[in-house]
Amino acid sequence: MMHVLVIPDSFKGSLSAREVAKVMYGVLQSIIPKATCTLFPFSDGGEGALDVLNDSISGQIINCQTVNAIGKKINAPYFLFENGNSAWIELSQSSGLTQLHASERNPLVTSTLGTGLQIKDALNKGCENIYLGIGGSSTHDMGAGIFTALGGRLLNHNKREIQPCGGNLTSIASIDISQLSPLAKQANWVVACDVTNPLAGPKGAAYTYAAQKGADDETIQKLEDGSKHFGTLFINELNCNVFPLVSGGAAGGVSAGLHAFFGSKIENGFDILSKITDLETAIQKADLVLTGEGCFDQQSMHGKLPYRIAKIAQKHKVLTYIVAGQAMEKHLTEFPSLQIFQTKKDNMSIDEAMDRAAELLEMKLVEIFSTFKI
Repeated sequence: MMHVLVIPDSFKGSLSAREVAKVMYGVLQSIIPKATCTLFPFSDGGEGALDVLNDSISGQIINCQTVNAIGKKINAPYFLFENGNSAWIELSQSSGLTQLHASERNPLVTSTLGTGLQIKDALNKGCENIYLGIGGSSTHDMGAGIFTALGGRLLNHNKREIQPCGGNLTSIASIDISQLSPLAKQANWVVACDVTNPLAGPKGAAYTYAAQKGADDETIQKLEDGSKHFGTLFINELNCNVFPLVSGGAAGGVSAGLHAFFGSKIENGFDILSKITDLETAIQKADLVLTGEGCFDQQSMHGKLPYRIAKIAQKHKVLTYIVAGQAMEKHLTEFPSLQIFQTKKDNMSIDEAMDRAAELLEMKLVEIFSTFKI
């Protein structure tokens, strides 16, 4: 009997990984009813990681009171591992773009304070290991909000405490760690990250990511100045140089800030989750791996989820299909067991394709599997 592993990423802006998996499963069941299917919607460590963990390993989702990136009270989930001493927190659950209306998005005013409150809740529950997935951020505060939520203080030249946000980074004159939570200082911190951008410079946080968070050119320059100023303070006050740090610019400099404040490690999110969930064994057992994402392009070659899935599958010579909303890359010669498909029709706009993502995905899958030979 044929076994299919259904393991998509999200189609960003259109469908969650779970929604993509549901469409894939429905088509497979209708066209190849004798096939057994394992649904394994996955994540690269950013958005969607909580679902992966909750579906795959023992533990529980904890909902706690916190605030979003502009200070509005919300409830947000995180994952508490079964042993009770580890937690996985998704920065996007409280400090993410999806929590804000378009008119509210402004990296000069947004903050990671809410994420810090979630971490505080986990630490108070006895967690000693904090995993932080940092995809989908709406902030550029270099983790200042997390720092203040855990007892740290940021002071101006008059020794007055200032609010943690991107627009205030250049006003910080000193960093006060005297009241920082001992639990936070003792914890093991791992930042799950899939980008390599440095904190500052032309490929840094401000110039690469701030525009998608609502920043105009003037704002981007202010954030770049703030990154350099706060980063220099890390050198002078915490004896930590984050400017050469690979991935230091991820999520508006959160990875740089947490490295300076708490000595956090930065690890690839996909690698962490694949190890925790024993992903390679699941792929090895499959006859067909069905994955996908919104856009499969040159950037995907730098370690995005479908590419990483295909790489593991190729190692075990497992047939793999990548079905993408838009496929800029149609053939990868190094992966002879891989086929790549696009759901968007050639004469269709991106906006229409995104609006009709589920319908187009289903149509393409029906086309693929109607001629599929078991």
